[in-house]
Amino acid sequence: MDQQAANALNENTDEEARALAAVERHHADMLKRLDALATALTHAVRAGDTVAEHDAHEVLVEWCETELVPHALAEEGSLYGGARNLPEGTLLVDGMLAEHQAIAGLVEELRGSAGVDAAVAAGSLRNIFALHLEKENRFLLPLIAASPGLSLARTVEGLQELVGETHVQQHGTAHGGSV
Repeated sequence: MDQQAANALNENTDEEARALAAVERHHADMLKRLDALATALTHAVRAGDTVAEHDAHEVLVEWCETELVPHALAEEGSLYGGARNLPEGTLLVDGMLAEHQAIAGLVEELRGSAGVDAAVAAGSLRNIFALHLEKENRFLLPLIAASPGLSLARTVEGLQELVGETHVQQHGTAHGGSV
């Protein structure tokens, strides 16, 4: 391998590592926010504070609709597509898609529930999302980053739903963060 090819490989590896770190940071931020929202709802239910419960429920449902569901949809379109075509990625992506369906079902359950049922749905949503993110971070993202012909960096470029607004702004992408 000549020096120019080695430099290009190193640059590509660095780019993939930065993209992986950005997605993992965004995942951690999302999980932290979901945990805080679910905890607020649970505490309000335990305290019997119906006003706080209503507010916490409303904020959690809104966050799910504006952050969680768009994140899942963005993953299904751009992130999962290439990996699904890899022999070693097909079953993993199928499992991730099934988890998205479970998450969507819990969001619907949460939307239509109150009291203890809402707190249980919120806790279940948090737990399933945590497991889902663990699989993405440990298995799917490294698979994409390491696979010839796929690029995690190109896949997530400009997609605020996948990497967070801060990463999109730092890298000055022109895609506007839409899917």
